[in-house]
Amino acid sequence: MGFPKGFLWGGAVAANQCEGAYLEDGKGLSVPDMLLGGDVNTPRTFLPVTDPNAFYPSHEAVDFYHHYKEDIALFAEMGWNVFRLSINWGRIYPNGDDPEPNEAGLQFYDNVFDECKKYNIEPLVTICHYEMPWAIVTKYSGFHDRRTIDLYLKYCETIFRRYKDKVKYWLTFNEINVPVLSEGGIGNLYGIGLLEEEDIQATDPIKLSDLKFNRQRTFEALHNEFVASAKAVMLGHEINPDFKIGCMIAHITCYPLTPDPKDVLACIKDDNLKHNLCGDVQVRGQYPVWTEAYLKEKGVTFNFVTEEDKEILKKGTVDFYTFSYYQTSCITTHAGAETTNANMSVGAKNPYLKASDWGWQIDPDGLKYTLATLADRYPGVPLMIVENGFGAFDKVEEDGSIHDDYRIAYFKPHVIAMREAIEEGVPLIGYTTWGPIDLVSASTGEYAKRYGFIYVNRHDDGTGDFSRSRKDSFYWYKKVCESNGEIVD
Repeated sequence: MGFPKGFLWGGAVAANQCEGAYLEDGKGLSVPDMLLGGDVNTPRTFLPVTDPNAFYPSHEAVDFYHHYKEDIALFAEMGWNVFRLSINWGRIYPNGDDPEPNEAGLQFYDNVFDECKKYNIEPLVTICHYEMPWAIVTKYSGFHDRRTIDLYLKYCETIFRRYKDKVKYWLTFNEINVPVLSEGGIGNLYGIGLLEEEDIQATDPIKLSDLKFNRQRTFEALHNEFVASAKAVMLGHEINPDFKIGCMIAHITCYPLTPDPKDVLACIKDDNLKHNLCGDVQVRGQYPVWTEAYLKEKGVTFNFVTEEDKEILKKGTVDFYTFSYYQTSCITTHAGAETTNANMSVGAKNPYLKASDWGWQIDPDGLKYTLATLADRYPGVPLMIVENGFGAFDKVEEDGSIHDDYRIAYFKPHVIAMREAIEEGVPLIGYTTWGPIDLVSASTGEYAKRYGFIYVNRHDDGTGDFSRSRKDSFYWYKKVCESNGEIVD
């Protein structure tokens, strides 16, 4: 059977990791603009003031802001019919609570969407992809303040009405589960814009893992984000009933490290917290039955959900479920297990899997398992993989070619796993690879961790002219897209 006709093939980026032009045309500071660069061995840090002598990767990124026509033409050359991108909230409302939107920011995305239409590429727009205006963090404590719900909805209404005839597919928040995935640090800062006052007042860089964490405030803020998402779904459907509005979960599928029943139970608990809590609220419209008991165990009082909130969550369920998938992880109750890095978190190392240079374990079979599990949990709900990719060091040969067979070797079995899942009944409707063009890594803030099929001549020492070139994987993915997943060799 293979991939169905009309399957969505493309790639995904985030504004803060690709656009650059960080204060151009009226844009205000966003959360990522306060993050300094790191690398595979150096933790990324946060500085709540801008230091002219420090390196902030998002300030220039890969300059998509000035190269979008060239980049979208390259995407079209690969045969895409969908392009996942985000709108930078601070480009539309520079301070988050401005009385009027910034016209120059709105016009930029008009231009981008028009360029997509020129090539028959459907935009898939993430409304908030870690790009909260910095002023909302400092003035409102992010989503911990319920007034931020209204600021977000005002932003949503602006872009829904402006682009109602140009964008059909929307995602309310990127990886909404990151606050529970990483329990503080980068998850709170990126996901809900929540910092403790001591960190906001800091004058020296702080490692993201050292940011203060208050679990009660975290879950209160996350709940407000759920309410904002549900209200946005209802608002979007009111403005254009043809809108398809989805959720987005960072999925780090877990296995018990051993057959010990305690490991199995610990794995179920981990999966429920990290994935199913956020998924259930957005797809089913209610918190899972175990939520209050779990939060009580962690010292969190579950008293922040009003009856009105419950009704909003029921009415504002999403139309489809999307997720990121890079690797799997293991869970164990046994001391001494070797650990490995994962997307925004750390887990026990799986002895049966290989890993990237950043320690992310490679598991295409896990993707098939994840798809089957989600199809079973949310029957009839369309699924979409909106991030999947392989960060690696790329070498440019003397003739300018880049032979990235390792990237092709990563993607090929993942595409096969998707095909097999579809043939077994999984309602998968699309696939956008992460970082189809090199961009700034969210976790490490470096250029050297390259994901793209398209190479960008930009480096961590600030050199490079931003020129683009095709890697071997570009031509491979072109065959995949144009053949609707039939040709993977």
